[in-house]
Amino acid sequence: MSPLDVQDVQRLRQALQAAGRVLLTGPVDIDGDSVGACLALARLVEALGPARVDVAGLPGGRYADLPGADRMLDPIAVAASYDVAVVLDGDCRRLAPGVQSAWSACPFRVVVDHHQSTTPDGYELALINHEAGSTCQMVEELRRAWGLPMDPVFARLVYVGIVYDTGGFCHANTNAETFRLAADLLEQGVDHTAIVVRTIWERRRQGVLLLGRVLEGASWHAGGRLVVGTLSVELMEEIGAELMDLDRIVDVLLYVEGVQVAVLAVERRRNAGREVKLSLRSRGEVDVCQLAWRLDENGGGHRRAAGVVLPGRLQDVVGGLTPVLEDAVVCALANP
Repeated sequence: MSPLDVQDVQRLRQALQAAGRVLLTGPVDIDGDSVGACLALARLVEALGPARVDVAGLPGGRYADLPGADRMLDPIAVAASYDVAVVLDGDCRRLAPGVQSAWSACPFRVVVDHHQSTTPDGYELALINHEAGSTCQMVEELRRAWGLPMDPVFARLVYVGIVYDTGGFCHANTNAETFRLAADLLEQGVDHTAIVVRTIWERRRQGVLLLGRVLEGASWHAGGRLVVGTLSVELMEEIGAELMDLDRIVDVLLYVEGVQVAVLAVERRRNAGREVKLSLRSRGEVDVCQLAWRLDENGGGHRRAAGVVLPGRLQDVVGGLTPVLEDAVVCALANP
């Protein structure tokens, strides 16, 4: 993993030490890496000086027992003014609506992220490393650069992010450095099995029901190389599903023999209308980050894992989009 720029790392430290109030947030759909990174960085900021730190986001049941999660603010409750605002594991195009006004008014805005689609535009300071396996690994790099001590709580938070973004050390972003850091964290007393089970494998009953319905209704295209699963807003509400219940469903679709690209289309209410969140996964031959960006300029992520939100009802969006996805997969596989 390429190290962050030394001057940028120190600029961030100076800004945080001089701040009276700091806002940390992930993107609107927070996951294990964004929650872990926000809470881990909050501990570092509090160790640096007297700044009051607010962490915005709704962690959901899967992460509710993490240290500091009980103090996280619902984005709609973010109303204060801040000297420094940091978005982690995402960019400012995907902030929760409640955070947007505080972010826009902040005089020093920072991004700490590893997504392929994230650029330095729109920030006073951008710490971006596209080669990092997770944003939590970048927060650990900040800890080392600032000479702050490791403790079991910080180790647990970072480990959650690493486990989430590597899929339990299964994805292609897992490398020797990932395992070296994991070993250091385990020496702090991290419970590997409990975190992997909680973060990767455990589902609520609602999540099991969702998985069954997605598998039952999945459609196959491009000679079985593309699979599309769908979930309507009515089904989500009928089952009583939450965001965490969607975790890893698209990965189950991807790891079917012969599949190269999997898409999970989830319908959501948006004001008086509807929108569809597409989660795209690839075995590696197809760059789904570029595909998401072509669908909408706010789409993006990584080569193998990306997302995009499109306006409209589920049936209309998926019906119009499936031929486009099929053509993209066929073309990409024909011209690797």
